[in-house]
Amino acid sequence: MKKSSMFTSAAATLLVLTAGFAAAGSAGAADCPSGHFCAWEHANYDGQRANWSGDDGWWESFIADEDSSWANHGISGPGVKDHVKVYSRANQGGHMTICLTPGQEVNYNGAANDNGDSHTWAMSC
Repeated sequence: MKKSSMFTSAAATLLVLTAGFAAAGSAGAADCPSGHFCAWEHANYDGQRANWSGDDGWWESFIADEDSSWANHGISGPGVKDHVKVYSRANQGGHMTICLTPGQEVNYNGAANDNGDSHTWAMSC
């Protein structure tokens, strides 16, 4: 094999590998199941994750007041509650800390950080 074709082959292989890594990194930053709302205890979708497909009036202790990033992977459609409202107290009490539109992922929000205790699916924010 000539040096130039060896170089071309190696460059092509490197390009394919690099493209694969780039696609993997950008394909869904937040690992959250389809049809669910997820919250993580740390920014950038790190740490322990909680996920729900419905409303929850009282979050589990590991995520209550420990939420730092969120993702709404809910299903949208006519008449479907596809927005997620997070509240600072149990049973949707207190104030709304953050509201996510369908498909929205938030890797950090200082105002909502460590403030969620419950959530509900809604028609809008």
